[in-house]
Amino acid sequence: MKMQKAEATRRLAEVGAFAVVRVETVERGLEIADGLVRGGVPAMEISYTNANAGDVIAAVKDRYGDGILAGAGTVMEAATARLAIMFGAEFVVANMESEEVARVCNLYQVPYAPGCTTMTEANRGLEMGAAFIKCFPISNTYGVQLVKLFKTPTPWMPLMASGGINLDNLADWVRAGVDTCGMGSLLTKGSADDIARNAAEVRRIIDETRAEMGE
Repeated sequence: MKMQKAEATRRLAEVGAFAVVRVETVERGLEIADGLVRGGVPAMEISYTNANAGDVIAAVKDRYGDGILAGAGTVMEAATARLAIMFGAEFVVANMESEEVARVCNLYQVPYAPGCTTMTEANRGLEMGAAFIKCFPISNTYGVQLVKLFKTPTPWMPLMASGGINLDNLADWVRAGVDTCGMGSLLTKGSADDIARNAAEVRRIIDETRAEMGE
């Protein structure tokens, strides 16, 4: 049974990071998933930049079940959102904001993270019921300071950062108060063993930093 919105949102924030995945084959998607699970970062966003995204989501969920969170990325309109959910997507991420996508996700109780650049967009996203506000593409442009820019006036805003996050600055993002981080090549390149090692380091940094913060 598909987990409901609140539980999927909680788990994504608890993990604190996820892989942003674009793959040519289902087999490669499963290889990445294997490394993520073994490394302790069991969450991945499979981008609909590639036509096989639904097949990858379905295969990952078939193999790992509740052992991994599998979401859909680059979801720009309602039809893709519904297809992704039918394939088993447990969260939906986009590079922009769409009321139609928000409606579909809310209807099926799936967390939605619209890509937002301005405070106006971000607040509108919350009005739509977004589980996270994805700071895109400004995570890469502004860096860690953008968390304060958004959270000072709206400290309740759940933020997803995507772009420019690596092992050297991950702790800074966590300390700043970002809720979850999308990471590309660090968690998707190399063998399953390489991914597992990197994921284990991501897990260590997040856990240790949160412990220092008393979380």
